[in-house]
Amino acid sequence: MGIQINGTNDTISAADGSLEVSGFTFQNKTTAQRNAGVSTAIGAAIYNTTTNQLEVYSPAGWIVGANEPFTATGGTLDTTSRTGYNIHTFTSPGTFTVSGSKTVEYLVVAGGGGGGGADSPGPSGGYCGGGGAGGMRTGTLVVTAGDYPITCGGGGTGGVGTQGSDGTDSIFSTITSTGGGGGGRGHNSSGSPELTGRPGGSGGGGGLYTPFTSTGGTGTTDQGNPGSAASTASPSNAGGGGGAGEAGGTNGKGAGGDGLASSINGTSTTYAGGGGGGGLAPTNQGGTGGGGDGGSLSSPNNRTAGSPNTGGGGGGARENDGAAGGSGIVIIAYLTL
Repeated sequence: MGIQINGTNDTISAADGSLEVSGFTFQNKTTAQRNAGVSTAIGAAIYNTTTNQLEVYSPAGWIVGANEPFTATGGTLDTTSRTGYNIHTFTSPGTFTVSGSKTVEYLVVAGGGGGGGADSPGPSGGYCGGGGAGGMRTGTLVVTAGDYPITCGGGGTGGVGTQGSDGTDSIFSTITSTGGGGGGRGHNSSGSPELTGRPGGSGGGGGLYTPFTSTGGTGTTDQGNPGSAASTASPSNAGGGGGAGEAGGTNGKGAGGDGLASSINGTSTTYAGGGGGGGLAPTNQGGTGGGGDGGSLSSPNNRTAGSPNTGGGGGGARENDGAAGGSGIVIIAYLTL
């Protein structure tokens, strides 16, 4: 049974709480219920309890009429660097807590792999592969009210007479970026599989001990690229770790692959560069985006770590231990309007 409003024929239904005013019918419906047969007359309106939005049926289909107020907390909040946006940056584990519903942008970068380490110090120590960059994923995601735990991956440790260790994953909701693969070890006369770069978001570079060479590790589709193989051709070099933007070795046999730029925080910043491999010649620079340099004949001790919060791979050793990969980062941004 309905009742009159202001003497009109507009009614409130006691059965389902719907309201009809001047041809507009407001009903509480889930998206599934709406699609299963709610009237599609032009001007029909519902409150969608799946998305917490008022929706109106137009010639173009269902469109949003009004949103539930949206708020979010977690990480470091920046309200000024990108006009019209709130930006939440996580460099350590945390929780993104949401009230309401909204489409958000995300950047999820995993920790970079560590560079490979030589079996022994000195010139006989071999050349070690650079660490692969952490996987990098960007896109948009609809979030609804609730808590979203955030994981920021750590960089892998540099190898000590071993392959470098892998970086760890970064996670936001259903989005997981895979840690970078560790670089291959050097000085392994048996040709053991440890010479080979490890797989990851981007793969680690292959290690070298003449006459044995090795391949780089594989990367993960839509996250990164493979590391490069070691080369005995003069000047000899271990392989570079892969980066988000290109494979290792693209800019020189031992070079780390370059990363990719994102402007999610209002400034174009490059992430996920691969680590350079150790070798004879100074062609073992890390990839742009935080990749560390590898050691060389002239500077065997100058291998460097991947930059923090970039997911960069660590540099491979020339005669000593490998360098660590850089830690990852998670950034979430959304319109405040």
